[in-house]
Amino acid sequence: MTRLRALLPTRSDWQAVKRSPRRDLLAGLTVAVVALPLALAFGATSGLGAEAGIATAVVAGAVAAVFGGSNLQVSGPTGAMTVVLVPVVHQFGATGVLFVGFMAGLVLIALAWGRMGRYVRFLPAPLVEGFTAGIAVVIALQQVPAALGVQASDQERVWAVAFEAAKDFAADPVLAPLLTALAVCGVMLVGARWRSAFPFSLLGVVGATLISVVFGLDLVPIGDLPSGLSAPSLSFFEFDAVTTLLPAVVAVTALAALESLLSATVADGMSVGEQHDPDRELFGQGLANLAAPVFGGIPATAAIARTAVNVRAGAGSKLAAFTHSVILLVIVLVAAPLVSEIPLAALAGVLLATTIRMVEVGSLRAMAGATRGDATVLFLTFSITIVFDLVAAVVVGLGVAIVIALRSVAKSASLEEVTLDHGDHSAEERELFAEHIVAYRLDGPLFFAAAHQFLLELAEVADVRVVILRMARVSTVDATGAKVLGDAIAKLEQRGIVVLLSGVSADHGEVLDRLGAAAHLREGGRVFEDTPAAIRYARTLALATPAMV
Repeated sequence: MTRLRALLPTRSDWQAVKRSPRRDLLAGLTVAVVALPLALAFGATSGLGAEAGIATAVVAGAVAAVFGGSNLQVSGPTGAMTVVLVPVVHQFGATGVLFVGFMAGLVLIALAWGRMGRYVRFLPAPLVEGFTAGIAVVIALQQVPAALGVQASDQERVWAVAFEAAKDFAADPVLAPLLTALAVCGVMLVGARWRSAFPFSLLGVVGATLISVVFGLDLVPIGDLPSGLSAPSLSFFEFDAVTTLLPAVVAVTALAALESLLSATVADGMSVGEQHDPDRELFGQGLANLAAPVFGGIPATAAIARTAVNVRAGAGSKLAAFTHSVILLVIVLVAAPLVSEIPLAALAGVLLATTIRMVEVGSLRAMAGATRGDATVLFLTFSITIVFDLVAAVVVGLGVAIVIALRSVAKSASLEEVTLDHGDHSAEERELFAEHIVAYRLDGPLFFAAAHQFLLELAEVADVRVVILRMARVSTVDATGAKVLGDAIAKLEQRGIVVLLSGVSADHGEVLDRLGAAAHLREGGRVFEDTPAAIRYARTLALATPAMV
């Protein structure tokens, strides 16, 4: 019950609602106007029809707003999600979508229960910045056909769609859509500098719609809307079909988790004083994906474009995202004819302005100039987001960041020869020790990325009788490090060199024992708690066996 209470809405959520309800209501209205055509388009693209997109925006948007972990997040259908769902719809219809969404929802709830959401905080800042900038470009490219007043092609990649739209526009240019999009974009950008709290996006959309209707401009409107929501007609399918759908379940789960948590992180960065709860966000997205398919919707995730519009419109609590869902439902039920006249070019202008305001040029410049590794992660994440998709960008960016980090940590590991403290011993003894006893201090992590370098360095030891490995400063030992240490000890012993260990912690000793790296040393009394004890034993051993080497 304690864990469940931690995932449910808290009193602070409702206190946030009381701060500025009017701004939240206006922000919700603004987001609803922007979300409507996107929901219709993504629903149609999925193969289940425009009604599925509206159902997702209404149901999933409301559930995620109430139970999610971000005050600013807006959820609904997204373009990346429809790519995963198209083959499912084609092969299994609404039943397959219901199964995929339901199972993905259960997995998301399990991830939230297991506190897995916190790990998104380990994503490096260059990855998040590159992802944000890449998503901004993707959203902008998605608006090119509507802004140019041409029909979008059926290309899979957004840059290809934008390129085809530009070619069609060049062949037969019509300026009205382009000027409308630029005008709405300009009103938003200039107005935000003057009075950021005012919903200039709504003003721009209403103005563009009135001008289009009054002057009869050649602008493509949203078009007819569905008259309501309806549950899907379902059928049963065999166990083989369930196993076939499991990869889609994994893909939907990964996409919903990554996009939602990254979107919440971006929203925090665009606002002041906001901090989302990643586990609650996964929980909210899980419930949303359980509910949406039941009402004929498709699996949902947080929508970065709509979240950015929400933040820029002045939202400060969950009321804005919940209002967006309620307004969409009202529009579908009673105001569809009015909204159907909104030009697509005007909505393209809203999203173009949003993408411009999403990108922090100063932050990108700082990240790119920090280190070569940061610049690499930033550029790769940005490029792959545009050229391929979000999941691939995060996987590649995170993989490269891990490799760079491991390389840096491995460089911090060192094997340093140290001078023995000979104390009051005679010059003859000191000469003997200098010639035949060597102590090495291991600093930092002894793990897979640094272990082999350690072996190469230790293999250079020559003309000694006893080697003391001082391990008090070793921070980490993994299986690879333990195995390589065992190999190094074996090679030294094959050359007749006696190996002693000192300062081995209990945890590190347990790993070494499990891998059999130092068991014979412990049995032979060659593992010591501290270095002075090892030195005393080494001196005794060297004096007792002068012909060891």
